[in-house]
Amino acid sequence: MTAKLVLENLKNRPMRTLLSVALIAVPVTLILCLVGLSHGMLEDTQRRTRGIGADIIVRPPASSFLGLSGAPISQGFVDFFQKQPHVKMTLGVVNQPVQGVTLGATGIDLAKFSAMSGGFTFLSGGPFRQPDDVIIDEYYADEKGAKVGDHLKLLNQTWRVCGIIASGKLARIVLPLGVLQELTSNPGKVSQIYIKLDNPANTQQVIQQLKSMPALQDYPIYSVEEFTSLFSINNIPGLKQFVWVIISIGVAIGFAVVCLSMYMAVLQRTREIGILKSLGGSNWFILRIILVEAMIMGIGGTILGILLSFGAYWLIHTLVPASIQMVIVPSWWPISLAITLVGTAFGALYPGLKAARHDPIEALAYE
Repeated sequence: MTAKLVLENLKNRPMRTLLSVALIAVPVTLILCLVGLSHGMLEDTQRRTRGIGADIIVRPPASSFLGLSGAPISQGFVDFFQKQPHVKMTLGVVNQPVQGVTLGATGIDLAKFSAMSGGFTFLSGGPFRQPDDVIIDEYYADEKGAKVGDHLKLLNQTWRVCGIIASGKLARIVLPLGVLQELTSNPGKVSQIYIKLDNPANTQQVIQQLKSMPALQDYPIYSVEEFTSLFSINNIPGLKQFVWVIISIGVAIGFAVVCLSMYMAVLQRTREIGILKSLGGSNWFILRIILVEAMIMGIGGTILGILLSFGAYWLIHTLVPASIQMVIVPSWWPISLAITLVGTAFGALYPGLKAARHDPIEALAYE
């Protein structure tokens, strides 16, 4: 009985139902997109760091794991680490932002990088041939519509695209190390150093040995696995709080939408409620009809929000695949559903109680 009444109410007021579901879907989409963006950008950074093939990362003093620019480490440290026990090879790089904090260029010694990582997979073109050559990955090439031989404006310079590589290693934009050092006024300096060992099993031993050296006590030294594990929502200052602010906004929007929608529905169905009560419908029966209707709209809004998040994913991947990375996070679907149902339940509570308290005589006389 309850289910049939609810379905008939929803079906007989299609525009109100569709608008309510659409408005509930907006905060769901917002939550899922924010979670997808945070996970996507962190996972992309993890994947590109692991693709380098190093076992240890040495970063400059007082640096944040989120990223760095400039080159505060003397390049002489690269040779110093190369001479340490169990060290097979070392690689110093220079990082320089190109587009805010989401996109940067990295300067490398291509021969050393190839020896450490196995080299880039070139989809077209090849290695550097001239000082103004740049290597870009497939996503940045798609975003800029660039192909081998085209010219790009980066860091106030014009560069020729000499190669397009598969994504997943180091960076999206790669420049010759010496050229980027000169361009950023950091000759003889690097941003961070990667160390590859003769046996990964010696990683912790080498890290302890390096940390025990007085000259390196201020330098953060991580294993690659430890470093990449730091890239999580909980470790990004302010990000977790920001996510929960968005979730709170989503709950508030869901509450307001459902409260208004169900309140108007109660006013529109005053005579219907009076009839139900005159036929013996209890207060709980009336309240249950309102709550179930709100729950169905909440579920519909969640499903629509999930579908819209796929649309947002496609749009971002099509327009700005290099600058912004987004992934679909299915584990957040039930969380978003629970959040939506909480908001809709509270939103429907007042209209439901108001409907349940209607005097049947007054309700029947309502015009």
